[in-house]
Parts: sequence; structure tokens; C-alpha cells
Amino acid sequence: MVKVLEGFSIDPSAIVKPIGNGHINKTFKVETVSRSYILQRINKNVFVEPEVIARNLELARLHLLTKHPDYLFIAPLQDLVYDDEGYPWRLYPYIENTYTIDEAQNIDQAFEAAKTFGKFGKLMRGCDLPEFKPTIKRFHDLSLRYNQLLTALQSASETTKAIAAKEIEDAIKFKTIVDRYESVIASNTLVPGIFHNDTKINNVLFDGYTHKAIAVIDLDTVMEGYFIYDVGDLLRTLVSPVSEEEKDLNKIVVRNEFYDAVIEGYLSEMNDVDRSLASFAGHMMTYIMAIRFLADFLRGNTYYHVTYADQNLVRARNQLHLLKLLSQK
Repeated sequence: MVKVLEGFSIDPSAIVKPIGNGHINKTFKVETVSRSYILQRINKNVFVEPEVIARNLELARLHLLTKHPDYLFIAPLQDLVYDDEGYPWRLYPYIENTYTIDEAQNIDQAFEAAKTFGKFGKLMRGCDLPEFKPTIKRFHDLSLRYNQLLTALQSASETTKAIAAKEIEDAIKFKTIVDRYESVIASNTLVPGIFHNDTKINNVLFDGYTHKAIAVIDLDTVMEGYFIYDVGDLLRTLVSPVSEEEKDLNKIVVRNEFYDAVIEGYLSEMNDVDRSLASFAGHMMTYIMAIRFLADFLRGNTYYHVTYADQNLVRARNQLHLLKLLSQK
């Protein structure tokens, strides 16, 4: 940490505190005598080309600065700094009197988060798409993720497959979602753009006074995609009162008022997209996370951080149950 702080010209005696609950990167608040910062270590095993992230963020910053100079885009303060283990670090300004939340307590928060992600997608229109490179290739490609599940099934032990037999059966039953996804993509009705691609509410910064959403953060996955990825992940993560970590399936419900708030908030900004695809987006993104969790369990938990052996199976079971409920809408 000392080397990293010195790399950013920060006094090594600064107070460093871990914050956030991200699965992938490690985030810290750094407090010096004169100001505070957000310091983040990028997971090099997930983001194997961190320079691509840096390049994409600079492209986004320049586009927004030119076309929408009043928009608050929180960009890194300088180039990446690497530690002795080869992990890249980056430094952001700490925005005073702001906060993040891990879950929406009311529909106003859900609406604000969805609107803010929709606004980001809208304002990024007109940028040079080919200049942006994927930070994780085929990140939300449902066809790829389904094939990865099948590959994991082939290599998993019989014992592991027996433990996950019910989840495997449920996942295969929803294969029709893959078929529809492929049909939608092939139809060319979706307009590609630059989107956030990781639209959890803890990636939204709220104003401490007005409690309005003011910016999107955690921008590693800012790259080309479709609106269904962003609105779908918003539905997946906001309609249920419990997170994907919940073991008690009885606590998983679809809160209709939150569902409507997400749709209305997002489409209040992205108001010219195919509204009929919004519900499908929720199905698709919930399914993609279910099979990603399940595939990781079958592989032996090689991607997502876990604190107990069947945590990824619990997550997959959780998401498959949510998908069943969403499919009834």
C-alpha cells in the first residue's frame, strides 16, 4: 500500500479504510490532511487488460466533456499505478456529501438509480463506438454463457452435479430465453451503444442533501452493449427485497411498485427504445447471472469470491427462483 500511495504522490501516513462490498475489485477511502480520495485495486484476473478500461474511461470523459460538459463524470485522476504483485490501482476524487447504498429502501431510490443509468446511456450516444474496446469480451452474451454452463457440466464431477441436480434441471428448462435472445440480436432491432453494463444500485452516487442520484460510478464495464443489459440488471437487482445471497427462497418476491419504478425511471431517459423488450431484459439478465453462478459452482468456484463452499449454488438457486417469479409478469 505504501508503494501505491507514493505512486499517486500521497503521503504514506494517510488513513486508508476499506469500503464497499464488491465481488471483484477492492476499494478504499484515503484520507489526507487536505483532501480525501477513493483508491481502487483492479482485479487483474477478471480485467486482464486494465489499460483498456483506462482508455475507455478517457474516451467517455472526452465525449461527455465535449457534448455534455455539465454532466458529472467521475474519472480517474491520473494513470494506473501497479503494485509489486502486478495489480493495477487507480485514484478517484472523493465527492463530499455523497453516499452509496447496497439496496433500495423505497421506490424513489429505485427510480432515481434507473433514471441515472438511463441518462448515462442516452448521453453516450454519438460517441465513436469502434474506439471503445470490451473490458470483458462477450460479457453479457447469453449464448456464450449458456455454452459455458454446458462446458462446466461436462467437466464437473458426478458428485458435484448430483448436489446441483435441481438447479441444473431448472437452468436447462429456461433455454428458451437463450433462443429469444439470439432471435432479438439477429433481428438487428437493438441499437448498440456505450452503456454501463453493471447497473447495481451501489454503483450510483446519491447526493447527501437532496438524496437524488447524481452520478454513476464503478465504470470498469463501460463499453459497447445494448439497453437491455442495463435495464435488465436493474430489474434483477431491485425488484426483490433481498439480495442474490439470500438462502430463504420465501423471502424472494417481485415488488411490483419497484418493478414499475425501474421501468419508468430508465425509460424516462431512454424513451425511444423498444419498451416491449424491457420485461424480457429482466428475464435475460436474471437468467444469465443464474447460469454464471451455477457454472462457477460446477467449476469449483474459480471466478466469484465465496466464503463457503456452496455459496455460488445458493446464488444460482436464488436467481432461478427470482426468474420463475419474473416470468409470471
